[in-house]
Amino acid sequence: MSRLPFITFEGTEGCGKSTQVQRLKARLEQHDVPVLVTREPGVTPIGETIRELLQFAPHNTEMSAETELLLFAASRAQLVREVIAPALGRGFCVISDRFFDSSTAYQGAARKLDQRIVEQVNRFAVGDCEPDLTFVLDVDLAAAERRLQSSARRPDRMEQQPNEFYEAVRRSYRELAAREPNRVVLIDGNRPPEETENEIWQILCARFPAIASRKSNIANC
Repeated sequence: MSRLPFITFEGTEGCGKSTQVQRLKARLEQHDVPVLVTREPGVTPIGETIRELLQFAPHNTEMSAETELLLFAASRAQLVREVIAPALGRGFCVISDRFFDSSTAYQGAARKLDQRIVEQVNRFAVGDCEPDLTFVLDVDLAAAERRLQSSARRPDRMEQQPNEFYEAVRRSYRELAAREPNRVVLIDGNRPPEETENEIWQILCARFPAIASRKSNIANC
C-alpha cells in the first residue's frame, strides 16, 4: 500500500473508542505522521445536520430503522467524498471514529434489517473507500454503562437503547472480527486506557512498519 492507512474505530456506546482515537492521533503526530481525525455522523456541514437529526432532534423518536440506515449512509457518503478520500490522496493517515461497520452492527444486527441490504447500502455509500485496519473495542456492557453515566455530556438517542440492543451490537462486532481477521482486530477495552493504547500502537506498528520507522528515536515500537 503506497499511501498512509485509513484506520477506523468501532464498538458499543461507552467502549472508549473516542479516547483511543485521540491517543492514537497523538502517537502518530509524535512520529511526524500527518493525520486527520473524522467521526460519524458529522464533520461536513451536511453530516453535522444529519447528526443533529439522528441524535438530538425532538421529533426523531419515531424514526424507522430504514430511515436511520439511510441517514447514516448519506452522512458517510458525503464524508468519504468531501473529507476522507481527499485526505488520503494528499498523504494523510485518516482515523475515523466509526465507519460502515457501525451500520452492520447497529442497523443490521440490532435493528434487525436485512444484512444483505445493509451491505449494499454501505457499498453504495463508500464506493471503493474501505478501512485498511479496524479496531473494535470490546467492553463489558456494565462497564460501558458506568462510563456513560459518569460522562457530563448529554446522552444521544443511540445511547438510550435497551440492553438487548447493545448485546446484539457487541455480538455483531465479535462476529465481524472473526469473519474478517485481516482487517478487524478485537481489542479488550476493559483495561486502563494506557494498556489499550499500547496494544493498539503495537498492532499498528506491526501492520505498517513504515509508520514506526518515521522517527527511530521514539520508543514503544
